[in-house]
Amino acid sequence: MSSERNSFYIDGGWVPPATRDRIQLVNASTEEPIGSVPEGRPADIDRAIAAARRAFERSEWSRYTPAERGAALGRFADALDRRGAELARAVSLQNGMPIGVAQQMEHGYAVAILRYYAALAAGLQEEEQRPSPLGMTTVVRKQPVGVVGAIVPWNFPVVLAMTKIAPALAAGCTLVLKPSPGTVLDSYLVAEAAHEAGLPAGVLNWVPGERELGAYLVSHPGVDKVAFTGSTSAGRLVAQACGQLLRPVSLELGGKSAAIVLEDADLDALAAGLPSSSLLNNGQACFSCTRILAPASRYHEVVEAVAAAVKALKVGDALDPGTQIGPMASAVHRDRVAGFIERGQSEGRLVAGGGKAPNARGWFVPPTVFADVSNEASIAREEIFGPVLSIIRYTDEEDALRIANASDYGLGGLVWSTDRERALRLARRMATGTVGINGYVPDLNAPFGGVKASGLGREMGPEALSGYQSYQSVYLMG
Repeated sequence: MSSERNSFYIDGGWVPPATRDRIQLVNASTEEPIGSVPEGRPADIDRAIAAARRAFERSEWSRYTPAERGAALGRFADALDRRGAELARAVSLQNGMPIGVAQQMEHGYAVAILRYYAALAAGLQEEEQRPSPLGMTTVVRKQPVGVVGAIVPWNFPVVLAMTKIAPALAAGCTLVLKPSPGTVLDSYLVAEAAHEAGLPAGVLNWVPGERELGAYLVSHPGVDKVAFTGSTSAGRLVAQACGQLLRPVSLELGGKSAAIVLEDADLDALAAGLPSSSLLNNGQACFSCTRILAPASRYHEVVEAVAAAVKALKVGDALDPGTQIGPMASAVHRDRVAGFIERGQSEGRLVAGGGKAPNARGWFVPPTVFADVSNEASIAREEIFGPVLSIIRYTDEEDALRIANASDYGLGGLVWSTDRERALRLARRMATGTVGINGYVPDLNAPFGGVKASGLGREMGPEALSGYQSYQSVYLMG
C-alpha cells in the first residue's frame, strides 16, 4: 500500500486534484510521517457532485433493478474483503486503533454491513398497491432520494463510511463522501474495491478535506440528502444548514453513555467486557459507556474490579497484536483528553492511570479511572472521547435510572445483571437509542442512533434504508 497518493476517486476513475495542497499523514503510535495525499477544495467537490448527479439521472445505475444493485453490493463486499488486512493496517497506522480491533471492525464488520444491505437490496419492493377506504387504489412508490453528501469522522472511518454507502447504494442513490483528513489512506482502498466491483462511474466519489470542505458539501445545491457522523457541536451546524435548505439529514453524534451495574452483576464479566463496551478503540467510540453507575452496597467492589481491569490493559503500538489500548488519533486530541484527566483530579478520586503515559513517542494517554465522581462533574457530563471512566454511586434502581438519564446525550447504554428480565425492564426505561445487556455490540439488523444531543435518524437495519428514500403516491381514480 503506497502512502503517497496524488489523485481522488471521482466519476469512476482517478483524477488530479484542483490544487497542490497536501494532507500530511502521521503514525499515531510513533509520530513518524507515513506519507501524504491531496487535500480537496470546492472545485473537487463540484466535480464529484456533477459526476454523482449524472450517474443518478442518466447512467446505467439509474436503470438497475434492486436485484442488480444487490449483486453490485455483493461484488463490492468481496473486493473489500480481499483488502481486509490492508484496511486494518491503514486505519491503525493513522488513528491508533489497536490492530485486533481494526481487523474485527474496519475489515470484518465493514464487509458484513455491505453484505447485509446487498441481501436487503435484492429483496427490495419499490412499489405496492394499497386499497383505499375511499374506494380507489393507490400505488405507493419508494424512490431513491438522489445524490447523498456523506461526511465521515476519523474514529471508525471504514465502518462509518459503510453505514452510509451501503444503505444509500441499496436504495439506488449515488454518493460524494468526505472522509476526515486524519484517516484518508483507507478511502483509497475502499475506492479501489468499488472500482474492482464494477460500480458505474459516478456512483461513489470521494474528496478528503477539513471542516470547511464539509460545510461546502453540506450546503451544495447539487446534494439531495446529507448523512453526517461526528461531534454534536458540528452536527448542530450541519442541521442548521440543512434546515435552512429543507434538506433531509441524518446525524449520528456524540454520547456519554451509562453502564448500570446492578447488585447481582457478575463483576468478572463486567471487567472482561470493559475493553469492548467502555474502552473500544482507546475510548474513541461514540457509544462508549464511560459512566459506570455502581450500587452503594457494592461500590468499593466495583471500583476495585474496574480499576484492576484497566490497570491490566496492555498499552502500546497500535500495530502490535497484543495491544489493547493504543494512542489517541492526533496530538491535539491527546492534549484534550489529558486536559480532562487533569481536571478530573479535583472532581474525583484517581484509582487507575492519570499522569503521563510512559511511551516516549506517540499520542498516548494512560487509561484512567476516577471513583467518587458526581454526575454533575465535567468528566461525567462531557464527551471526553478517550480512555477515561467515571464511577458514580447510586442508592437504588430509581436513582440509577435518574442518573443514567440525566445527560444531554442518549446514544448507548448498558445494564450488567445476572437477571435478564430485570435488566430488560430497566433498559426499557433508559432514555437512549441503544442499550446492551451484559455486553454491547451494535446489531446489523437493528436501527442504531441516538436521542437528545446524540442525533437524528437511524443507521443500520432495514430502517436505515428509509433515510435514503422518498415516497410517491399515485392515485388510480379510474
